[in-house]
Amino acid sequence: MSTSNTRSPLLRADSLRERPTTWVPDNNITSGTTVYITKNKGATANLATDWEVHGQKSGTNITPGQAFIIEWGFGQVLPLKKDMSILAQLGLVGNDQWQVSKSSGTLIIAPPPVPRIAESTIPFYSVHAVGVQANFILPAKDLAAFFKYYDEYHALARPQGRTIVFGFSWTLRIPKPQAAKP
Repeated sequence: MSTSNTRSPLLRADSLRERPTTWVPDNNITSGTTVYITKNKGATANLATDWEVHGQKSGTNITPGQAFIIEWGFGQVLPLKKDMSILAQLGLVGNDQWQVSKSSGTLIIAPPPVPRIAESTIPFYSVHAVGVQANFILPAKDLAAFFKYYDEYHALARPQGRTIVFGFSWTLRIPKPQAAKP
């Protein structure tokens, strides 16, 4: 999850309609690990971290503060066919985000006449969520599709809500792996 376009909860809805969404360049330092809980590698524990360093929002003088994000999960693979050609993976997932440095710039909080406040006076945000994830995997086709649902159970200095994420990945192997010779 990226927080690069998260808007402050102090912005009024009518002021959002008057300005186009701004783009924020990011630099990220990421890590990830998987621990196999069972011998057959069917049950896993996963942890991914991301340190986001934001650039200045285009068209503004605002630079959002840096953020640290942890995503974690526990999953179990379930074969949908005995030959393991179709797999499902179900699991519990979580996401924790913290703003770790001050933002800079001037925030406009209403339409003209425009009150302005220093972005650095807004409290650091944090958000914590837990949810479920389901993956559908076709190993022979190098295809995987996923669906995630998070419910944010705690948020500070930002709105609290729900997140739905879905997508797929397909691995294009060049060159194609050679079949095993007997």
